[in-house]
Amino acid sequence: MPQPGEVWIADIPFTSGTASKLRPVLVLWTDAADVVVAAVTSAAPRSATDVALQDWSAAGLRVASTVRLSRLDCLEQKLLRRRLGIEPAYSNRSARTVINSRGGTIWIP
Repeated sequence: MPQPGEVWIADIPFTSGTASKLRPVLVLWTDAADVVVAAVTSAAPRSATDVALQDWSAAGLRVASTVRLSRLDCLEQKLLRRRLGIEPAYSNRSARTVINSRGGTIWIP
C-alpha cells in the first residue's frame, strides 16, 4: 500500500481516456482505494508551487526532479505500478511543512 512521501511510477490516463502514459508521481495522501498524487518532472521549478527534490536519487529518480503541486491527480491505487523510493523530506518533516515552505495552501495530514 502506498504511503505519503513515496515516489511511484503511475499509469496516468489521458483526459480523452484513449491512452495512458507511465509517469513518476509523489504520493501526498491515500483515501481508501484512491491516492492523491503530485506530478514529478525533470524540468526545473518554474512557479511558487513547484518544489525541487533535494535528494532525488533517494526517491528513486534518475535525474534531478521537481514536484509540481499545481498538478494533482486522484488515482485509483491500482494505477500505481512500481514504487521507486521515498522523498527524504517526508522523513524529516511533514508534508504540510514542505508545501507551506513554497507558499502553498494545501493541508495534508
